[in-house]
Amino acid sequence: MTFEEYLISKKIDSQALRAAEPGLWNEWNRLFEQMSPASFTAQKLYLINPLRRKYLLKTPQVAAAPKAIAPAAARPVMKPKPKID
Repeated sequence: MTFEEYLISKKIDSQALRAAEPGLWNEWNRLFEQMSPASFTAQKLYLINPLRRKYLLKTPQVAAAPKAIAPAAARPVMKPKPKID
C-alpha cells in the first residue's frame, strides 16, 4: 500500500494536503514507508481526524435507486381479557 492509497482509505484528499502542507505530507510519506499502515495509524491516530475534516476526499456520490417501501405487516389486535372475580 502506498501513502496515497492509505490517505484515500482514510478519506483524505492527498493532492489537497500535498499542496497546502508539503512539509507535513513529505514527513508523513517518509514515516509511512518505514512502518506498517497499522503502526502509522496508531502513531498518528489523533492527527488523522483533523486532517480528514480539513482535506476531506470528495468522492462522487452515486444516486441509489429509491427502495420500495414494504407495507407494514398487519399486527394482531389485542383485546382486553375480562376480569373474573
